[in-house]
Amino acid sequence: MAVSAEQLAREIESYLADHPNAIVVEGGETIFDFSSARYSLTPEREKCVLQIWSEERNVVRRVIGAELKNGSLRLSVVRFGQAQPARMELCAEAERRAPSTLRVMRANYQRTLHRILERTFPGWTVGKLSTSADLEHSFGPAYTRGVIHRGRSYLAVIGVGAGEAQPTVDAIVSIAVLWLEQCRERLSDRGHVEGAAVFVPAGRSFVPQLRLAHLHPDAAQWHLFATDESSETATRLALADLANLETRLVQCPSREKTLARFSSSVERIVALAPLAEVVVVSASELSFRLHGLEFARADVTPEPGSFRLAERITFGAAPAEFTLSDSTESFFQELVARLVQAREHRHRLDPLYRMHGERWLESIVKRDVSVLDDRLDSACVYAQVPAFAARDRAMIDLLGVTREGRLAVIELKADEDVHLPMQGLDYWARVRWHHRRGEFQKHGYFPGRELSPLDPLLIMAAPALHVHPTTDALLRYLSPEIEWKLVGLDERWRDQLRVVFRKKSRK
Repeated sequence: MAVSAEQLAREIESYLADHPNAIVVEGGETIFDFSSARYSLTPEREKCVLQIWSEERNVVRRVIGAELKNGSLRLSVVRFGQAQPARMELCAEAERRAPSTLRVMRANYQRTLHRILERTFPGWTVGKLSTSADLEHSFGPAYTRGVIHRGRSYLAVIGVGAGEAQPTVDAIVSIAVLWLEQCRERLSDRGHVEGAAVFVPAGRSFVPQLRLAHLHPDAAQWHLFATDESSETATRLALADLANLETRLVQCPSREKTLARFSSSVERIVALAPLAEVVVVSASELSFRLHGLEFARADVTPEPGSFRLAERITFGAAPAEFTLSDSTESFFQELVARLVQAREHRHRLDPLYRMHGERWLESIVKRDVSVLDDRLDSACVYAQVPAFAARDRAMIDLLGVTREGRLAVIELKADEDVHLPMQGLDYWARVRWHHRRGEFQKHGYFPGRELSPLDPLLIMAAPALHVHPTTDALLRYLSPEIEWKLVGLDERWRDQLRVVFRKKSRK
């Protein structure tokens, strides 16, 4: 049975809604990554036309078939001017290396780490290292784990190779704490596991260094090493605060001035989508959202053939994107109507309902952060605050303040995530560093407010049944100087934000 153009478009849209960072493979080559690329779908006259573009290239294909296989969406496509169909594949994971290639790479790193340990810890016995997956304890094959010992003194060892992606390197601290916990339980009758030795590739240590620096110093000894696999050497890194590391805030744009600058765009979008949330992204860009899902943007762009700047409105649920014009306005109205239908009326099978659950939760919490902690002032909350350090870019979910002027870092998760405590710790440390230097008000945040000199609060929230089982163990290892609170939310938070439980740190 022939598949209609509308069905093909819906299938592609649904796949990309579930995998917003998918990649596009054609002719054996990765040609697009949707973390930076955009696409548009035009089902018309029984043809489904797919256009994908980025800063590097632009392609247009007519889609005549789609098949979901092994987690990828395989499309039969026809290039314009050609008769024979070809294959284009949408893949959920950017990792295209074959499993056998990964196994060889990680096995080589395992042997390299063994030799590095022997050089770095002379007089210690290096035990067997492993990369085997242990999903019950949240250990994946990207991390090499083991122990070293001298007499009855043990150190838990964990390392990650240079061939792994940066997010995998950044996440090592959570796994290191859990590995330390397991080693202490397993070796309690043989001796004492004093702490953990963490090995990361040289030049990629900022996030692990920051997180380890703010763990409980009395709970364990924390060691961080930067490795050079070619020379099989490791350099011990100091777990200092950010004092010697560059980090910067982005200037907070004036909401009033930006809205005035884009008044015509705001008027046009709100007329078509009265429920839109208008979010100031920067002094030259606005975002229009419904329950956290961005469906349109307004920015300024050079006019063709001149040096003048003109307002431009693009729309679509990223990575889909279209330019709003007289010819596409009816398409935009259809998108808004469908968006309202999916998200307002809770059509759970619609991909537009499933997209960006965390941003949806953020939009609800931002309206009344006092639900999480009654000390918080709901009239003064910033969302998605960027803080840069070297090559790393952090986006703090929500940054608020108590009525007494104490800053509060709010980290949200809509789904289960083992890294919730360490990500919250990461953002807390950056906020504290900037706050101690008075940089938030210098950059336009909290105008007219007198901020308390106290360190910020750390508030973490997630649906109660989606709080990862390891969260309590990880929270026990946070530095005692951090005042934190974990908030479990009712699973029906989209309908009403209610708190099921609260846990807090003990001073």
